Amino acid sequence: MGGLSEGLIQVLIPAAALLGIGFAFLQWVLVSRVKVSGYADDESQENNLIESGHEEGFEDFEVVAKCAEIQKAISVGATSFLFTQYKYLVVFMGAFGAVIFLFLGSVKSFSTKSEPCTYNKGQMCKPALANAIFSTIAFFLGALTSVLSGFLGMKIATYANARTSLEARKGIGKAFTIAFRSGAVMGFLLAANGLLVLYASINLFKLYYGDDWEGLYESITGYGLGGSSMALFGRVGGGIYTKAADVGADLVGKIEKNIPEDDPRNPAVIADNVGDNVGDIAGMGSDLFGSYAESTCAALFVASISSFGFTHNYAAMSYPLLISSMGIVICLITTLFATDLVEVKKVSEIEPSLKRQLLISTVLMTAGAALVSFVALPSKFTLYDFGNDKVVKNWHLFFCVVTGLWAGLVIGYTTEYYTSNAYSPVQDVADSCRTGAATNVIFGLALGYKSVIVPIFSIALSIYVSFRLAAMYGIAMAALGMLSTIATGLAIDAYGPISDNAGGIAEMAGMSHEVRERTDALDAAGNTTAAIGKGFAIGSAALVSLALFGAFVSRAGIETVNVMNPKVFIGLIVGAMLPYWFSAMTMKSVGSAALKMVEEVRRQFNSIPGLMEGRTKPDYANCVKISTDASLREMIPPGALVLVTPLIAGTFFGVETLAGLLAGSLVSGVQVAISASNTGGAWDNAKKYIEAGASEHAKALGPKGSEAHKAAVIGDTVGDPLKDTSGPSLNILIKLMAVEALVFAPFFAAHGGLIFKHI
Repeated sequence: MGGLSEGLIQVLIPAAALLGIGFAFLQWVLVSRVKVSGYADDESQENNLIESGHEEGFEDFEVVAKCAEIQKAISVGATSFLFTQYKYLVVFMGAFGAVIFLFLGSVKSFSTKSEPCTYNKGQMCKPALANAIFSTIAFFLGALTSVLSGFLGMKIATYANARTSLEARKGIGKAFTIAFRSGAVMGFLLAANGLLVLYASINLFKLYYGDDWEGLYESITGYGLGGSSMALFGRVGGGIYTKAADVGADLVGKIEKNIPEDDPRNPAVIADNVGDNVGDIAGMGSDLFGSYAESTCAALFVASISSFGFTHNYAAMSYPLLISSMGIVICLITTLFATDLVEVKKVSEIEPSLKRQLLISTVLMTAGAALVSFVALPSKFTLYDFGNDKVVKNWHLFFCVVTGLWAGLVIGYTTEYYTSNAYSPVQDVADSCRTGAATNVIFGLALGYKSVIVPIFSIALSIYVSFRLAAMYGIAMAALGMLSTIATGLAIDAYGPISDNAGGIAEMAGMSHEVRERTDALDAAGNTTAAIGKGFAIGSAALVSLALFGAFVSRAGIETVNVMNPKVFIGLIVGAMLPYWFSAMTMKSVGSAALKMVEEVRRQFNSIPGLMEGRTKPDYANCVKISTDASLREMIPPGALVLVTPLIAGTFFGVETLAGLLAGSLVSGVQVAISASNTGGAWDNAKKYIEAGASEHAKALGPKGSEAHKAAVIGDTVGDPLKDTSGPSLNILIKLMAVEALVFAPFFAAHGGLIFKHI
């Protein structure tokens, strides 16, 4: 037996989750100390502002009042969009929940009799109908947690953006701390909520399932499906929203009218800032929550059909949850390094400070994983390995977690190298702007394709090591290892859009030039951290998807997946095509929505008198409406493609073709996602590099409005849908299809393959 008693684990896991929630609350209290209101009668407010000094009293109140007004507009826009989106999603949840129930209930034609277990021979398990009911409940729980993660993240970001702008007047360090703390609120809430809800669900389901762990953990896989299906719509809908506004604002504002990026005269500017919150924050939150839920579900499912499940070893069974609990504690310590122990004083310290977060959390988590592995696991046990039992030692699993963890760090650092303007790849892209937009596009695409090499090798290595050591369970644990520091990963990721918004608010509120320079520096670092966050999401999606694939193959009773079998091969080649089909849909959606936005922005500039001179206000609401309508309408076809494909493949062509389909989509999706995300990030930062003019080289290419700068803006605009819509949504495509196949596996194994049965 492992060294931990069941009672102690029942205390440790929720304690870690509650610690995470408490820490998030503390960070939120610290952020809320910065006041945003436009009233002069509040004395403390007056002192606050006078201390902050640069601009004189009266002007200052005007600036603060303006900040408060803009913040309110962004917050209202983001909230109303998400509520409208959730109305659609509630209908979808109801319909898809019914599909899960009907498909799984029909496996044994809705019988309520107990049946022999699939794996633990000689034992009786609960009926298939129970699996149908509990999988549906788990699906709803996962979906709700996912939606909540996204929504809370958005609320925090819209709360923090104006506060970051106001703090930027006092100096770069203060602004950085506020933006980072707000990111941490989101990171810890998400990690802790995900763990707490999953832990509570397992304990509630146990009341019915009792000793039938096989059935219990099979139905828990619905939790991952719920999380990811909401993330898909959040990511695609939010991505289309944010990029339609961004592309529209850039094309007319910067290129045609030659006004700055977040100029209040630009009608699309509020929609653009709302988009950062619904796409990058709410979408990213749901997405990483989905990854986390699925890797945990895959690990629990494989463990339940292994010796842990048969011998009812609670400590070993809870190993994935204990790793996540340890992760929350480690991230808490790591966060203190950025906010309290080491203060950022200069612009050049921002990016190193964020990079340090990754390194510190990885090093500490290595020690944490060792502790959990040696305390919770027996020294020797067996794991399910496609019909055989593989003998595994506890240090093997420690290595699985650690290879995933360090692969995540390698992916993060590689992404940073290819997307940060401190290194030669992005500087080369910026340099190519001298000869126009075409060379910029060529260089950017080449950079994206090249940036795939190192991440793929590191994913390949961690797959090989973890599979050799602990079969499919090892891969699930490598995925969880990569995601164990999710709270820190999300904090540095959410920091990006918050800084981006802060820059926009500073520009719109008419703050001084030096404040805008500070927020720009925060934003440029934020672009890189957002790219790192996407790299993590894609890398973990590859591992999660493979772990789910293994669980699906086990559950569907396939002995081997043979590529030479034509049933498998056709699945493989069609699966590899799906990421392209999906990207085509999302890119075209952004393009057509951006077209409408460009027309509307032009119309306002041409028809509203005094707009260009700044005497009248543009009609922001109309642009927000265009983005909202477009994204809600356009998110349905890509979502349907991802959700319906596995159902069709499994039902009509059978489990072998579906296995091929999953493998194909995984292999091609990862490449397309990494290259799209990095190409877009590099173009964006090449533009920022020219705008900042920090080096002689950059000055020679600039200033804003020069030919090279215009070419860079075109590259950035092309890259927008790549890095914020297609790229990040693809990782959900590969995970979601795999988890859906796993949830529906009992049905496909019993009734699937209608066409191939008769041929």
